[in-house]
Amino acid sequence: MDKILDKAVPEVRLRAFRAIDEPKTCALFVEGHANVLSSIGIKKVTSSQNGWTTNPAVFVIIVESMDGKRVFGGARVHVSGGSEPLPIEQAVSLLDPSIHKLVWEYSHNGTGEVCGLWNSSELSGYGIGTPLLIRSGIAIAAQLGIQTLFALCAPYTVQPVVNCGMELVSSIGNKGTFYYPKLDLIATAMVLNDLENLSRARDEDRAEIMQMRNHPDELTINELKQKKITVYFALGIPNLNKWNLSEFIEAANQDFLQTSVNERDINFL
Repeated sequence: MDKILDKAVPEVRLRAFRAIDEPKTCALFVEGHANVLSSIGIKKVTSSQNGWTTNPAVFVIIVESMDGKRVFGGARVHVSGGSEPLPIEQAVSLLDPSIHKLVWEYSHNGTGEVCGLWNSSELSGYGIGTPLLIRSGIAIAAQLGIQTLFALCAPYTVQPVVNCGMELVSSIGNKGTFYYPKLDLIATAMVLNDLENLSRARDEDRAEIMQMRNHPDELTINELKQKKITVYFALGIPNLNKWNLSEFIEAANQDFLQTSVNERDINFL
């Protein structure tokens, strides 16, 4: 694919991988995400806040050009017990420290977070961000063996994650809401308590997620939001034979009450 995206009928690949396996692709993700945040007035994003790129418990989804040289959007799934707390912990712990205990309780059976969702203006209006990347994040989480999944949502992503089966975490913050990452923006804490069966999801969303789970590398979409776009799926995560969830569950238990909170990152959905 040429560097210039064909706006008439865009052709892209939706691909998943472990962050530590592809540092160059992670750098493209960071750059694209930073550009999107800057465009909406959020400029406090520095390289020091991108520790996820070397976190062995982070998995990345990207929307990329077919030649792999450009990234047009993406999202991440962080598993608790990695080299840093979950983004939701880093984001809201200064406002409500009880988030650490909540995540720790969930981590006993394996928990994570879908976060960092963005898409570039070049693919704006195609439905790449919501609901496609949200569904994809939930779909790949099942490959990791975790049972639950958190999200810290911007207002426009609350309903899409509810459609996928998530529920409000009303026990933290102001009944689940926080002013984050700026005082004029509200973030909502959500959790998917039934990652395996998606019992609270809408039928349409459940069907799409299950299809991604069952056929991670075999799907192709030719239309989104009534617009022509070709999306080739490659959601099977490589090198999962090197992934051992039990090690991260053990690490999450050891890290509890020893958490050091760094400067907050921008990682809401």
